[in-house]
Amino acid sequence: VTRLVKSGTRKTTLAIGDGANDVGMLQEADIGVGISGVEGMQAVMSSDIAIAQFRYLERLLLVHGHWCYRRISSMICYFFYKNVTFGFTLFLYEVYASFSGVPAYNDWFLSLYNVFFSSLPVIALGVFDQDVSARYCLKFPLLYQEGVQNVLFSWRRILSWMLNGFISALIIFFFCTKAIELQAFDEEGRTAGRDILGATMYTCIVWVVNLQMALAISYFTMIQHFFIWGSIAFWYIFLLIYGAMPPNLSENAYKVFIETLAPSPSYWIVTFFVVITTLVPYFSYSAIKMRFFPMYHEMVQWIRYEGKTKDPEFCEMVQQRSLQLMTVGSSARLAAKANQFRERNINLR
Repeated sequence: VTRLVKSGTRKTTLAIGDGANDVGMLQEADIGVGISGVEGMQAVMSSDIAIAQFRYLERLLLVHGHWCYRRISSMICYFFYKNVTFGFTLFLYEVYASFSGVPAYNDWFLSLYNVFFSSLPVIALGVFDQDVSARYCLKFPLLYQEGVQNVLFSWRRILSWMLNGFISALIIFFFCTKAIELQAFDEEGRTAGRDILGATMYTCIVWVVNLQMALAISYFTMIQHFFIWGSIAFWYIFLLIYGAMPPNLSENAYKVFIETLAPSPSYWIVTFFVVITTLVPYFSYSAIKMRFFPMYHEMVQWIRYEGKTKDPEFCEMVQQRSLQLMTVGSSARLAAKANQFRERNINLR
């Protein structure tokens, strides 16, 4: 039966059982939930998740199901964003250097970007973030439908995060190159070379991708604060330690921070303005969308923020709101034809 439902509807299935006769069903379903009880532990041993009583299923789906779906979807979208931001600056530099093959960043900068400077905050997001509390997840069970309808992990959302990465890379690259290429970089009148330009762009990227994470997080903990600000601080610590190594090891990063970047006001001014300018588009878009075109979980956040949790009429209105847009006229007819065509294909199979 479970295999027929999976193949016929193309939907994600969940099976729940408490005995040895349910083992096949639990293993065939995409998600198996076993109940430990008087019938033994066979179901629990064969399941993905184990609960003690059937009544815990409500909290498992409505609270932890919604949290996990949002965490994973946000984490994957953010991975796209931070790697597009980093990788596109490399491509832009190659165009800027007439495809000479000279990299914009030091080899160790390239290797450690996804290891130390941008990975820990996204792991914290995937573990601790909560858009709404558990109480509101139970009070507004329609939040669970965001996962069923795949609202937060559609191609539109993925491409929007990638577009945000392209915009961030464009702003970082062109602002950095135009700000430091034509004038003296330090008090001795020296102009910026590839090592200075690469370190400045890399600094801006580390700041931007971590502060972007701070803007995307809904529920801050001390661990998230530690990972975000620690990743930024570790970049400067690494630059100090790596730059102090002999030139045959540090190559073009040899004392670039101590002797060139840190004493120069241009480095700090460029970093500050580039980071602010890069984050303004996403912040503006999020503020406008949150205020005028909120998603369902954002409406619940507004209820909590405006203190309307005890207003029964307002809460009932939000609870009865549909996640899907209402269609009328020609759009309704097209939607009906699409549903009929989909059902006909399922019946033919």
